[in-house]
Amino acid sequence: MRVLMFGWEFPPHISGGLGTACYGLTKGLALNGVDVTFVMPRASGDEDQSFARIVNASDVEVDTRYSSFFTEAGETSFIQVNSKLVPYVGLDDYYNVINQLESGLMHEEVSGEKRKYLFSGKYGQNLMEEVNRYAEVAAEIAKQEEFDLIHAHDWLTYRAGIAAKRISGKPLVVHIHATEYDRSGEHNRNDIVYGMEKEGMSAADAVCAVSDLTRNIVIEKYGIDARKVFTLHNAVVPSDKKIEREKFVDEKIVTFLGRVTFQKGPDYFVETAKRVLDKDPNVRFVLAGDGDMMQHIISRVAELGISDRFHFTGFLRGADIDKMFGMSDVYVMPSISEPFGISPLEAMRAKVPVVISKQSGVAEVLQHAIKVDFWDVDATADAIYGLLHYPALSKLFADKGEEEVNNLKWEYVAQKLKVIYEKTLRHE
Repeated sequence: MRVLMFGWEFPPHISGGLGTACYGLTKGLALNGVDVTFVMPRASGDEDQSFARIVNASDVEVDTRYSSFFTEAGETSFIQVNSKLVPYVGLDDYYNVINQLESGLMHEEVSGEKRKYLFSGKYGQNLMEEVNRYAEVAAEIAKQEEFDLIHAHDWLTYRAGIAAKRISGKPLVVHIHATEYDRSGEHNRNDIVYGMEKEGMSAADAVCAVSDLTRNIVIEKYGIDARKVFTLHNAVVPSDKKIEREKFVDEKIVTFLGRVTFQKGPDYFVETAKRVLDKDPNVRFVLAGDGDMMQHIISRVAELGISDRFHFTGFLRGADIDKMFGMSDVYVMPSISEPFGISPLEAMRAKVPVVISKQSGVAEVLQHAIKVDFWDVDATADAIYGLLHYPALSKLFADKGEEEVNNLKWEYVAQKLKVIYEKTLRHE
């Protein structure tokens, strides 16, 4: 089985859990006999290609006569033809024209104009433009590659998946790692992103959600047919080496690792820190990450008078994450709405006890983690205090947690995904 997979990032250059999940999943699929061609906007050349072939979308030439442009109000396509007319047509008409050109039913005399798009592969101001150009490149790639099925990760790649499906006629699987409801909440929803998410889910032949929590959101908030939505929990990539437990301070260390955004609940981490420090001032709190709430968090730490106990590392990746876990005594994930949450698994793999919110997908699969409501800072503080001051309790969660997480393998997740692929292909 051959899969054409569209992602936005891939280790070692990642901005969050999406790239980590793509890495683990492609590796797991390879172990299950599935060949994956992984397309990303901009590859650096240092990606691990031992189990998936990486295609750099920035290296792919497209014919700009067939460029598709998507607007906020809907979608239109621009086609340059040998005429004074400049037609703006619907997406279906766009593909009909391409099919007629390629079959010889329509003749065009304009020589092709090939060009490459240089993608940043980031999440900056030109994100929407890159998402739409990525779809153009995806159509070109789909014409060149041999594959049985298309798999698109998160809303950034859904239009690429749809374009590849229209060109190839192959079935499309979309993967939901997070929804707009997780990122922005019920009342601050970005309708453009929501629309693109719904567009991708509706066009897909199968939808994979990273938790039951996310599956329910997909069905209830997006109106997607429950029969084509499958829960596919994440896993963790085994560490190649034992993470060294090394500390440079005498105090206990409590760590938050993630984007400093509304969804991740960093403000609850700060309020919890204050309550713990009121009981025990000899604790250090580390916030590892970056995001749009950073300035607010820094100001709140100062207001609470705990700046001397609080440390900001900025965004960490790779070996620096392992080093941080090697210094940590407790890991906390107070997410308000977390579709899954891979970082607790990485902490447990490093034998760090974890406290996670009940409002997370990972809470569905973990037994040896302390689970609290994200808003209950008193309960979270009590859990942290207990793990810091009762060595037997800490050791229990560290040992049992490591054992548990080592049984959550991407190979097993990929087995389930392969079954979804096979069901989708049977209904092609």
